[in-house]
Amino acid sequence: MGSDGTPGTAVVTGASSGIGAEYAVRLAGRGRNLVLVARRAERLAALAKRLRDSAGVRVETVAADLARADDLARVAERVAADDVGLLVNNAGINGYGPFPEVDPALLGKVLDVNVVAPTVLTRAAVPAMVARGRGAVINVASLLAFAGSLPPGPLPHRAVYAGTKGYLVTFTRTLAAELAGTGVRVQVVCPGLTETEFHLGAGEAPVAGEPRVHDDGGMPPVDVVAASLAGLEAGETVCVPGLADASAVARLAAAELHLRDGSGARMASRYRSGEGAEG
Repeated sequence: MGSDGTPGTAVVTGASSGIGAEYAVRLAGRGRNLVLVARRAERLAALAKRLRDSAGVRVETVAADLARADDLARVAERVAADDVGLLVNNAGINGYGPFPEVDPALLGKVLDVNVVAPTVLTRAAVPAMVARGRGAVINVASLLAFAGSLPPGPLPHRAVYAGTKGYLVTFTRTLAAELAGTGVRVQVVCPGLTETEFHLGAGEAPVAGEPRVHDDGGMPPVDVVAASLAGLEAGETVCVPGLADASAVARLAAAELHLRDGSGARMASRYRSGEGAEG
């Protein structure tokens, strides 16, 4: 809570449209002051005005390209401030295309925005949260994090994008375990196809013009965000909006444990027998 009794400021990246804009709307409705980050300054300004008028909250805007080191540093400095109680790492680009054909510079940007930026911003936010004993980080990943062995068609060519989202899942789950008992919550959200403009470009530049939605349909962003915030309140680390069988996440964790235990037992046996000893 802030000194005035309001919830801590929420920083939302990728806030100019889609899921990020919906987080901003929902959090403003809960009385959160906001820092909105995206590349499109005009869209941020319009959203900020709407939220100030409708919710009466303070809204800062930061026009920044998180693939640029200087812009990321500016945002990280703001995220590290004492008033920040929630960080939503939503910014992301897809860089879709056959791996041998995609511009290497674009793939580098996908890594910068989808991996480096959320890692740097989370590192900036967490120390002050731990010191206060409260706070939260939400990382927006994708169901494609779990689609590694599926070939393209109907899924996109996504080797690097899916890899970055897999990183977010593992990073979040591991960090949540590390921070258990500190009062700081960490969640990863893995939406499937969502009604946004995400598929209207590969990420080299922001989608121009008024906000639009791609033609493939999907879950409304409002439902994704509602599931995320409800899951955060319930202490859910992995949130898969629309998942019919909630035990699927638990089965995933159980399968991982089986892999670790089986491999660990074999390695221990090898070392006891001298097979794995060095020299």
